[in-house]
Amino acid sequence: MTGEADLQRLLASMTPQLLPDVHVFATLAPGVAMPDGLDPVMSFREREGLTLIVTEDAAKSAGLAGAFRCRMVTLNIHSSLEAVGFLAAITARLAAAGMGVNPVSAFYHDHLFVPSERAEEAMAILAKLVVENQA
Repeated sequence: MTGEADLQRLLASMTPQLLPDVHVFATLAPGVAMPDGLDPVMSFREREGLTLIVTEDAAKSAGLAGAFRCRMVTLNIHSSLEAVGFLAAITARLAAAGMGVNPVSAFYHDHLFVPSERAEEAMAILAKLVVENQA
């Protein structure tokens, strides 16, 4: 299963879905164990520590300081890991609106973490991008 690689098909066929929870980014220093029961939506090991994306409630329960209150948007199209320009087109459009975004690519889908207070605006921008590419 290689996923879609054609940029226009990706942009025209994605169906962005805004997930309900507020997420935050947190970090654990090297050698610090993951708190029991914590189930991050993403983890990534860097030399400075382990980055986690978790719900805000889970971070608070685990005693973790969270940064960047955000909402998760799943793009709901199986994009190829080798697709060229998909996230660039999306993040450029959000940047033009003055919106920071943290994109994450997983095996099947791409996900965007957008500022929680601008999540609905991000969804409107993505919907417009879909329509523009369907023409």
